[in-house]
Amino acid sequence: MNHHRQGRGSPLVLIHGIGSRWQVWQPILGTVGLHHDVIALDLPGFGASKGDGGPGDVPHLADRVTGFLAGLGVTRPAVAGSSLGGAVALELGRRGVARSVVAFSPAGFFGAAGARWCRGVVSIARDGGAALGPAMPWLMRTRPGRTVLCGIFYGKPGRLDPSDCVADARALITASGFDAARRRLGEWRYEKGMADGLPVTIAWGTRDLVLPCRQAARARVLLPRARHVRLPGCGHLPFADDPGTCARLVLETS
Repeated sequence: MNHHRQGRGSPLVLIHGIGSRWQVWQPILGTVGLHHDVIALDLPGFGASKGDGGPGDVPHLADRVTGFLAGLGVTRPAVAGSSLGGAVALELGRRGVARSVVAFSPAGFFGAAGARWCRGVVSIARDGGAALGPAMPWLMRTRPGRTVLCGIFYGKPGRLDPSDCVADARALITASGFDAARRRLGEWRYEKGMADGLPVTIAWGTRDLVLPCRQAARARVLLPRARHVRLPGCGHLPFADDPGTCARLVLETS
């Protein structure tokens, strides 16, 4: 499993969402790496990790992360996850693999309609990026272009680095694990009490268009002992929108 590792201290594992890659965490790596041995990974079929032919659902991905960490000799790490990776992080908490969990806009708190919406949004983003072809780098160099193309994931897309936007879009377009993960996206549901006894923080951007912030209400019901945080003005991927707050939440929970 391709991964990036930096820092020193107790282990902290960072898990991206569907179609993403470990680099989505770059805005907070410098800060959290001052306190932790940070392992930011690419899930199978995403980023630079080859697909494994598995179903791409949350239990399978949790199995793969567990085996990967065992191979590194890492036990009971703090875990943070985004979107699909947030669901994987919560599953690792349920299994006792993680000692604490921070989940940013995690999957698993939607109903059937919310799952269909999420699948549709990420599919449109992937297909739209593929359709742009060679025009995409030129569009990403303009602030209006980034606003239109990246605004579905970020609350402040104009601030993004154009080269990072192009690389992220290409990672989404070429992800071999995307189709399997998308098909299974709505199957995993969080159940009340799954992570009782663990430090858990659930954070949701108020401008999240992929997994809308209203799903946070269900998370509060199912996770009454967790800390629930709203991220004003942040989108589905809040790390570039508000890196200081995101890093603080990870460090306080871990």
